[in-house]
Amino acid sequence: MEKEVAKHRVEQLHALINKYNYEYHTLDDPSVPDSEYDKLMKELIAIEEKFPELKTPDSPSQRVGGAVLDAFQKVQHKTPMLSLGNAFNEEDLRDFDRRVRQAVGDVDYNVELKIDGLAVSLRYENGVFVRGATRGDGTTGEDISENLKTIRNIPLKMNRDLSIEVRGEAFMPKRSFEQLNKVRIEREEEPFANPRNAAAGSLRQLDPKIAAKRNLDIFVYSIAELDEMGVETQNEGLDFLDELGFKTNHERKKCSTIEEVIVFIEELKTKRADLSYEIDGIVIKVNSLHQQEELGFTAKSPRWAIAYKFPAEEVVTTLLDIELSVGRTGAVTPTAILEPVKVAGTTVQRASLHNEDLIKEKDIRLFDKVVIKKAGDIIPEVVNVLIDQRNGEEKEFNMPEECPECGSKLVRIEEEVALRCINPECPAQIREGLIHFVSRQAMNIEGLGERVIAQLFRESLVHTVADLYKLSKDQLINLERMGEKSSDNLLQSIEKSKENSLERLLFGLGIRFIGAKAAKTLAQHFETLDRLQQASKEEFIEVDEIGEKMADALVTYFQKEEMLNLLAELKQLGVNTEYKGPKKIKVEDSDSYFAGKTIVLTGKLNELSRNDAKAEIEALGGKVTGSVSKKTDLVIAGEAAGSKLAKASELNIEVWDEKRMISELKK
Repeated sequence: MEKEVAKHRVEQLHALINKYNYEYHTLDDPSVPDSEYDKLMKELIAIEEKFPELKTPDSPSQRVGGAVLDAFQKVQHKTPMLSLGNAFNEEDLRDFDRRVRQAVGDVDYNVELKIDGLAVSLRYENGVFVRGATRGDGTTGEDISENLKTIRNIPLKMNRDLSIEVRGEAFMPKRSFEQLNKVRIEREEEPFANPRNAAAGSLRQLDPKIAAKRNLDIFVYSIAELDEMGVETQNEGLDFLDELGFKTNHERKKCSTIEEVIVFIEELKTKRADLSYEIDGIVIKVNSLHQQEELGFTAKSPRWAIAYKFPAEEVVTTLLDIELSVGRTGAVTPTAILEPVKVAGTTVQRASLHNEDLIKEKDIRLFDKVVIKKAGDIIPEVVNVLIDQRNGEEKEFNMPEECPECGSKLVRIEEEVALRCINPECPAQIREGLIHFVSRQAMNIEGLGERVIAQLFRESLVHTVADLYKLSKDQLINLERMGEKSSDNLLQSIEKSKENSLERLLFGLGIRFIGAKAAKTLAQHFETLDRLQQASKEEFIEVDEIGEKMADALVTYFQKEEMLNLLAELKQLGVNTEYKGPKKIKVEDSDSYFAGKTIVLTGKLNELSRNDAKAEIEALGGKVTGSVSKKTDLVIAGEAAGSKLAKASELNIEVWDEKRMISELKK
């Protein structure tokens, strides 16, 4: 490569890596997989090694991390939280081993799992937890203490009265991730792409109550100044952290040679899928602290440690069939049925195809050789087709004209991608509708999971949601895995759900385009199901945040005779049909200062939770939004208010503290 060509490529790499770095570290919304980022960084480093004069102070290869968000108070780390150099194969590991041994002689390595989460520091004074922060740019992070306190295995007081700063990786276990995404889908919210993004998003919530519900976890792996603790090796340091009451990862090993390290990595590749959390590699550290000190640091990483990154999770297999499933709203979704193939230690037999347009765009055919990609807990997807491996036996796939569950004619609604079954008696839609009705965000009937609903439906014990309130103990006790106690608990949960406020019932009915937030808005505005049923399209559109599509869907739903009969039956069975939350006063009827005003809450509130403050303001006719703009009338600033407070000042918007807000709420 000539120097001029290299210079141009370096400029391209700077722009790309900076973009991806910002998305990953600052936005927590990466647009490319880690493997692509790592490939570009490796290319940049190789060019800079060949042409040292092209290595500039602002090169991404010299950076520790990304920019810091302004939403939280900034925190200076006692010692920098540096990133690690990467190894992608055995050759890279042997090169690292050779450099280390040339510098300090014989070494032992402590080999640990690289948890796919969010790096954090925890500060303790005299044994008491005083502050927790994100890594940020390595030197300056964000104070997320209140959110970290919600992680139960972070001790608020250590077993010894020491003043130290420890480092760890906060993460979301696989099970928590699956439960969170299930709830988000039920709420018609976008699911998180992977556990790492979910953990990062949880720890950056301004309301600690949200983080508390996410069931996060942590592994602590070092003390900022470990040599001051009287230990001599990394392995002893981890044992010392255990003694202090921290949770460390015991899937670790001391190795005397790089060969032992490579064997450990191969073992972990096979065990990876069985772990209860995601890992994206293995960290290899020189065990001796004295030798670590002797090896020192480069500008961006320690010379005594390296991270082995697992290869991209892509494999080739054969597409045997395309299976169709019908969802609650009638949307027909294709799924690839594959010849079983091992990916990251798990056997994959199914992969997402999303919709008919994707199948046509990629020209996916039955019996094609296809590339399957699986990253962490993301559902496997078909990346592309190996067209050059076709042998003439492949068959084009066409979506059916009839519903695979009930045989009704499928339709494609204008401006929509999915084909839909519009038969209200379609068994699949009824079954999925029942599952939605009992979900946590809807009627929240504990014990009525998908398995039980499927059994009840299969045994013809339920057909509509009203049938759930007619179930008897004799019917339940005969179900698979349903004993006397489970039956009693389920019946109590069903009975308790009758007391729910109207918005839960409204969301549970599964009306098209009506998510949990819209259901709450409608329930608060109309207050009773009777008034909702009688409302016109124009009356629906008058409600804040209810658009024309929502209004049309509501009118259509409440005009159907079978739906009116269902609602009447639910009332007769004792299901509450009235709103039980704080009443919302119409702007014209309110004499409150908040009436008709657009208000933003920012920073930490001490007297009220943010949700409670929002509910009270909205009940007085105010509108609470999430961002500051020229349309904002007032900003309520709690402790550690960040960029929103600065924006309010820039736009000359009035700012109150929490005390003044509470005073006005009490008037």
